[in-house]
Amino acid sequence: MENNCCKKQTKRSEGEKKIINNRLNRIEGQVRGVKKMIEEDRYCDDVLIQLSAINKSIKSLANHILENHMYTCVYNNLEKGNYEIIDEVVNLFRRFQ
Repeated sequence: MENNCCKKQTKRSEGEKKIINNRLNRIEGQVRGVKKMIEEDRYCDDVLIQLSAINKSIKSLANHILENHMYTCVYNNLEKGNYEIIDEVVNLFRRFQ
């Protein structure tokens, strides 16, 4: 099966883009904070706690995008009879493991 990731697009509302970008900005800030902690020779435990928080933030954003994907892209493809979308979703879930 050919990977069409570069040909597909998801149209997002301006509100949805704002939500995603706000969350990405927070994650970016968290990463900058960890870089500063490293520069300041902060204790490993403190750095690891912040890295865990970043990981949770990324997972939360990924789940948000996945949920929207299910209710929009997947739903629309199934409505059009494109059942290959199920394989795509199964592969996505495998990547989340």
